[in-house]
Amino acid sequence: MKPYSVIVFDWDGTLMDSTHSIVAAIQGACRDLELRVPTAQEAAWVIGLSLEPALRRAVPDLTASMEPLFLERYRHHYLSKDTQLKLFDGVPEMLSDLRAAGATLAVATGKSRVGLNRALASTALHGAFAATRTADETFGKPHPGMLLELIDELMVEPDQMVMVGDTSHDLTMAANAGVHGIGVAYGAHPEHELRACPHHTIAADVPSLHQWLRERIA
Repeated sequence: MKPYSVIVFDWDGTLMDSTHSIVAAIQGACRDLELRVPTAQEAAWVIGLSLEPALRRAVPDLTASMEPLFLERYRHHYLSKDTQLKLFDGVPEMLSDLRAAGATLAVATGKSRVGLNRALASTALHGAFAATRTADETFGKPHPGMLLELIDELMVEPDQMVMVGDTSHDLTMAANAGVHGIGVAYGAHPEHELRACPHHTIAADVPSLHQWLRERIA
């Protein structure tokens, strides 16, 4: 196996401990509109998907006419907790160490560009990533578009890149792009679901992820 030169991270549930806030925002918006409230597991499953398929799966009773109000209520609930969101313990140190070791870092996320820029600003990580892709500016997961565009922009071969994510959508996207996928078992999808997808390894926590990646950098 060749060493990796580019490491691509998902954001929510992989770098930032935000799964619970996204789930609560989906559930809160449903309550506001008197729609069936999805379970935490149902709401967590759609994290990382583009907006339309996520809503179709998590809130099947949502009509097109209700969607603008739903999104307004979702943003209200999410942004009310936005300042409380933190990176997982060990993430800043991991990113700094991987960069110092020579890795190029990137992000491929289901967030919007506005949402990712806000998160990068709040965590002071704007300078950590050589390239980023969001679901509202290209194909959403599990389509390989985000990774294929990053491969082109960063001028690497697929086998020089690895995708790290907490959902089956991340791992399926990686497989579709011909890229190794690394699952993290501390995010939105349970470990057994990650293991059912193509994967190179599953990391139990940030320290074990850090160690695994550090040993495989070009």
